[in-house]
Amino acid sequence: MRICVLPGDGIGPEVTTAALGVLAAASSRFAFGVELDERPFGGASIDATGDPFPDATREACLGADAVLLGAVGGPRWNAAPVRPEQWLLALRSALGCYANLRPARRYTRHTTSPLRDELVDGLDLVIVRELIGGIYFGDRELGDDSAYDTCTYSSLEIRRIVERACGIAERRSGRLTSVDKANVLATSKLWRRVATEVAARHPEVTLSHQLVDSMAMLLVDRPGAFDVIVTENLFGDVLSDLAAAVSGGIGLAPSASLADGGPGIFEPIHGSAPDIAGSGTANPAGAILSVALLLDELGQPAAARAIEAAVTGVLDDGARTPDLGGVATTDEVAAEIASALSASLSTAS
Repeated sequence: MRICVLPGDGIGPEVTTAALGVLAAASSRFAFGVELDERPFGGASIDATGDPFPDATREACLGADAVLLGAVGGPRWNAAPVRPEQWLLALRSALGCYANLRPARRYTRHTTSPLRDELVDGLDLVIVRELIGGIYFGDRELGDDSAYDTCTYSSLEIRRIVERACGIAERRSGRLTSVDKANVLATSKLWRRVATEVAARHPEVTLSHQLVDSMAMLLVDRPGAFDVIVTENLFGDVLSDLAAAVSGGIGLAPSASLADGGPGIFEPIHGSAPDIAGSGTANPAGAILSVALLLDELGQPAAARAIEAAVTGVLDDGARTPDLGGVATTDEVAAEIASALSASLSTAS
């Protein structure tokens, strides 16, 4: 498999290096080949080339089987003509990555969830967020006294993301919740109609609808009641961060942004965290679990499950970074997870 690696900014290079070490251990254990192609992207690329998303990086991403991304942006580049974060939207658009998968699971008993244990025990849901439409990609204007942002969705954009979510629900419990604001927004009225039509073609899927404000309340009140959630870009952005906090903290949260037939983008959700960059204290679990999602997508599910098990075992009983109450460094946690993969191979043989 050919992977284009975009370490990016802040803690991005640190957690990416950690994740690649675990990927190498998985490659050795499960006997699959990996070819890495590292390219500049984001603020670091502005510093190196003057361009946050060089043509060569774009072509390398398009020619890869998957893209592993660290993090993008930071206050250092706030004065840039276009903030590096905007080029993350451009990357998603260039690859056609319209489906963002954000699992929310309790990977370890050592979490920073603000909820009581009984509310998050067994929590295992996935948010399927439409990623390249809606208000983030609509026309906008900022004036002295007024501004506007336009939210537009077509039935095609809604249909394909709900189809993707139905496929995921069929492989899980069959329960799918569609989130909108159909009591107010025209785009949400269309969303609800199309979602209902699509789900009707999937007899194994039971569809329910929730308004986004009540969904935010329910994710805190009873998160275990949900399995697969599908929603539009802005709502998904907000709800997936809420779900990450509920499930144990953003340092543990992976993501996958998928296209139809092209390379996906796999990244932790925690951002560049410039305040701890270089300290060696960043939690690498989100990046490592993103590698597990990558391997799932590229046909290595056994390797993906082994990585998830190693992460859980180490965070439960071994090294943990300060965000989880430990004192271990980024590299120490990653090394223990890679070692756990090798140890499980020795046990199995």
